[in-house]
Amino acid sequence: MMRGLTLAMVYLGSLLMVYNICGFVRFARYVKKLDSWHANNRILYLPIVLLVCFLMGYLAVGIFGKPDIIVAGILFGGSVFVFVMYKLLRGITQRIVENEHLEAQLLAAEESNRAKSNFLATMSHEMRTPLNAVIGLNSLVLQDETLRPQTRERLEQIDISAHHLLDMINDVLDMNHIESGEMSVIAEPFSPADLLNLVNVLARMLCEEKGLNYRHEVVGELRDTCIGDSLRLRQVLLSILSNAVKFTPQGGSVTFVAEQLPREGEYCGMRFTISDTGIGIDEEFMPRLYDSFSQEDATATNRYGGSGLGLAITKKLVEMMDGDIAVHSRKGEGSTFIVTVRLGFVDDCDAAALDSGKDETSSLAGKHMLIVEDVDLNADLLADLLELEDVTSERAENGRVAVDTFAQSPPGRFDAILMDLRMPVMDGLEATRAIRALPRPDAGTVPIIALTANAFDEDVRQSMEAGVNAHLPKPVDTDLLYETLRELVA
Repeated sequence: MMRGLTLAMVYLGSLLMVYNICGFVRFARYVKKLDSWHANNRILYLPIVLLVCFLMGYLAVGIFGKPDIIVAGILFGGSVFVFVMYKLLRGITQRIVENEHLEAQLLAAEESNRAKSNFLATMSHEMRTPLNAVIGLNSLVLQDETLRPQTRERLEQIDISAHHLLDMINDVLDMNHIESGEMSVIAEPFSPADLLNLVNVLARMLCEEKGLNYRHEVVGELRDTCIGDSLRLRQVLLSILSNAVKFTPQGGSVTFVAEQLPREGEYCGMRFTISDTGIGIDEEFMPRLYDSFSQEDATATNRYGGSGLGLAITKKLVEMMDGDIAVHSRKGEGSTFIVTVRLGFVDDCDAAALDSGKDETSSLAGKHMLIVEDVDLNADLLADLLELEDVTSERAENGRVAVDTFAQSPPGRFDAILMDLRMPVMDGLEATRAIRALPRPDAGTVPIIALTANAFDEDVRQSMEAGVNAHLPKPVDTDLLYETLRELVA
């Protein structure tokens, strides 16, 4: 009985050792196929040779020797030990290889993301530059009171189409900013009443153009001042309102209700409810409502337009503002979106101090400015816009000429510099640094405003670090340009 058990352990150990040898052979071949294989890895063949020697010893003991239970146990245990070590070694190696693959994929993804960001930045600049001329020149022509009604109508249609294209570009850029983590919200004082007035004016215009009834209501008393990102909040509200108008047939209605919520510690919330009598949303589509590029009807793009990014961006912006968005809708009966945001609280004393710090609207008449722009059409457009406010200007076609022009001018000649960023010879950021470094009293104080198609948050940060006072994206918003100039110059 004991003899049989002893032989069984010896021969089982031998069979296990054969399996171990085959396993190490497969493992050596696996490692050899990896890119990291080199001459030093041939040491992996050494265990195979040793295991073959052990196997021959096992067989010799089993056939010619007279092993006892202790020797048989040691031989069998040695095979088990080698088996366990083989499994551990293979598992560790595979884990290392998997980690290397994951790291390589991560590096490739980061490189792809950088390439995508660079591509979008370049395309944004290339698309915004001509679009700036289209919108700007069209705006100038529309100010001609002698235009025929039919011509004015066509120019207004051009303006609507150009702004629609701009919205599409902005949607793609915003989604890229959000996905890359580059977008952030800004906490600064703003007037909820002023925000709602602007949103109402734009929403009412959209409804009137389509023949819709528009109703606005404010529940409760609005606070004079709150802390938050009014630009992003306005973007959220206008995105939902424009969708309500887009998907509501002529003769329908759109309702916008704003409600000031009770104060909670250092915060005061606001709730916005936007309802329409439009086509509604199918219940099965609800889970995909906020997905990027998602549209319920495949033909919706042709009928209604849009990129399919509006609601995806809206939801992410609301979440970034520590808010919440909900929707109630039935197919064919309309939709209701409810947006709740939490804003910073400002007491009456602080609000009064903020209001008292605001300057009265001043005139820009008589000011003289330097336009730094390499594109002739854009430079002429800026000069014409400034001339409407009785502002004179000079032009420099690149950053190097701008630095030389400013350096050779008497102190105080230029009240502000309108600086493009992407230019040949010397770009706008380098030119700004060079001007700020000039040894003259006005070099550090002259307002420099970046007017550029580079609309990424990273571009804004780089502009501010270079010494720019304000960063305005192209196409140029005329009212925002005048407002910025008044704040910095007048």
